[in-house]
Amino acid sequence: MPEEATRRARVAVFVSGRGSNMAALLYASRLPGAPYEVALVASNDPDAEGLALAEAEGVATFALSHRGKARGDHDSAMEQAAREAGAEYIALAGYMRILTPGFVQRWEGRMLNIHPSLLPNYTGLDTHARAIAAGDSHGGVSVHLVTEDLDAGEVLGQIRVAIRAGETADSLAERVRFAEHQLYPRVLARHVSRPFDAEWLLGRVRALALALPETHERESHGAPGWRVGTKKSGKYFAYFSDRHHGTPHISLLVKCDGMDELEELVEDQPHAYHKPAYYGASGWLGVILDRADIDWDSVAERLQRSWTAVAPKGATKLINAADSF
Repeated sequence: MPEEATRRARVAVFVSGRGSNMAALLYASRLPGAPYEVALVASNDPDAEGLALAEAEGVATFALSHRGKARGDHDSAMEQAAREAGAEYIALAGYMRILTPGFVQRWEGRMLNIHPSLLPNYTGLDTHARAIAAGDSHGGVSVHLVTEDLDAGEVLGQIRVAIRAGETADSLAERVRFAEHQLYPRVLARHVSRPFDAEWLLGRVRALALALPETHERESHGAPGWRVGTKKSGKYFAYFSDRHHGTPHISLLVKCDGMDELEELVEDQPHAYHKPAYYGASGWLGVILDRADIDWDSVAERLQRSWTAVAPKGATKLINAADSF
């Protein structure tokens, strides 16, 4: 079985209280075929119940009170604990702290949170009471990516929960919690699997490639490729390789500055680059896509560099004009 099918993403879960969502994530991670494992449970409250549960289940824990500490210093300690545990993702599960922008930026796309409302409705606190007061027919729960703006990141999944006649905030919260425990493990599992899913990776690459001027897609030897110029005389600047020619990677093939750059990148960063079979001898670089820490800004830059290397002068003027603004 390929390594990509068996590897499990390492997740650090941050809690502040009893950790019921953490428990849901942990027990789901122990089901056959789960794509992630809980590598650490960390808290800003050394007395948090969630820590005791994690310890009983043999999960590593870290606790550091935020009291009397600068927010940045506390965030740094929490982040260091996550990194030392080998975490590739962070799942916030009732973690009652606003994180510093730098922390959030470093984990962009790899930090999730669960929020008890149907976002974008009712960010912040008192979500159930606000939904009832507004006369809504449903409350619910959302799992979203964490951004600098509170509860504003991409929503990855939601479950609606009916608001009954005579509902109170407490009674609604109790039923929403059941939904939370169903939703969070499924969404986390799906999200950590995306970097190893060829169709999802192809969609990301396709969007970046076709955003460049005068480009079109054309299959080459059974693999998607992208060309710049006319349909008749365009030149390839990128190919998508799904483990072709025995390569164990899903990768993007792009033009580089020459064999010296190719050899240097492959030697210095073998987790990120490889020399593709057949194409490598012609100056094509393999950018490894199926890894959790992929930098999509870097992928976009590589695509543009490759595009620039073969694009007609008229097309490059469009890029230069856009860059001047």
